Parts: sequence; C-alpha cells; structure tokens
Amino acid sequence: MSEANSPQPQPPMRAAIIPVTAFQQNCSLIWCTRTMRGAFVDPGGDLAKLREALAKTGVTLEKILVTHGHLDHCGMAGELAKEAGVPIEGPHEDDRFWIAQLGDDSRKWQMEGHVFEPDRWLVDGDQVTVGELVLDVIHCPGHTPGHVVFHHPASHLAIVGDVLFQGSIGRTDFPRGNHADLIASITQKLWPLGEETTFIPGHGPVSTFGQERASNPFVADIALG
Repeated sequence: MSEANSPQPQPPMRAAIIPVTAFQQNCSLIWCTRTMRGAFVDPGGDLAKLREALAKTGVTLEKILVTHGHLDHCGMAGELAKEAGVPIEGPHEDDRFWIAQLGDDSRKWQMEGHVFEPDRWLVDGDQVTVGELVLDVIHCPGHTPGHVVFHHPASHLAIVGDVLFQGSIGRTDFPRGNHADLIASITQKLWPLGEETTFIPGHGPVSTFGQERASNPFVADIALG
C-alpha cells in the first residue's frame, strides 16, 4: 500500500469540550485512544451533559483533574467523583481556601456546588496519568494562587483554565489574585511550551500560544515591550 493511501495513525490523545454552567465554562474530556480511559478537566456542573459525553465517546472515566478552585470549574467535581468512584487530582493546595468556600459561592451565584477534598494536591513539576498518557503539571498562579495547567507535550496541547484566553487573560481582582504573577506565569511558563501548542481555555474558543504572542493585547510580545 502506498504511503498516500495509508490510514492516518490514531493520535495518542483526543479531547472534547463540553461547556457547562451559566458561565459556559469549558469542561474538557480528554482520553487515551489506546485504552479509551479518560478524565474530565474542570467538571463545574451540568453532570447530565458530562454523562452523555462519556456515553457518546465510549470513554471509561478514570479520574477528575481540576485547574483551580472556582465554582464554575470544580463546583460539581466532588459529586461526580463520588458518583463515578474516581479520584480528584488538583489543583495546587494554595487554592484550598477557594474550594472551602464552594458552598458559600454556590448560594451567592445560585449554582450548585459542593466542598470536596482532592485525593491529590498538585505542585509544579508533577505529572498526572490518563490511561497511558502522561501530562505535565505547571503551577501558574495569578488568576488564583493555586492554579495549575495540564500539558501533553506529544499532542502539543495544554489545558490552561482561566490563565489565558483567545485575546485576553484571566482576571486578577479576586482574593489573592496577582496581575504580575499572571503575566509571569504566561510568559515564563506557557510561552516556552512552544508557539505551535494549542490551548483549551476555561471559556471561549481554543487558540495557540503563537497566535496570542502575536496578537493578544495583554501579553503579545509587542504589548510587553
């Protein structure tokens, strides 16, 4: 069989984005194509939608990953973990105070959310596994002090939560937010991952680090001088 007619090799990882909650937060279902075992990243709510995504893809849920402690990202992580019998990994323990107030935030925003204790707090340089996939953990404070990013080098894909968006960056006006820390996280920890890296943000469309370095008014090279 000629090379041109050979079937395309299956990528090691696939990802689906399921917007959840009134904030249209991008919950990601990522999975290992060899084992069909997967993880939800930031299951903030709408569990019926997430169950439907599992059924549609045929993925077996192995764990839950959390980028940071805000309600729309992790308000229903604990409930889903109990229902599915899977562990929760992340975020960094500096976000413990956010997770501790999920009940209060739930009432404030009139969205369901429940306090939980992750099975594993993550630190910079950790790795998490999903099936046979190995993702690097990058601590990226600024939006929240314990925010982490998940990066799969072989797929040139990062899941960045609310650190960076297409054309924008995360808010830093929440308790223990820090603008200088956020800019440092983006420029010193995300940019070195490569301009070709596609990222899934916590809200809105996907982009690449190269596109944001060229055009993002907050962190483009020209904007930062």
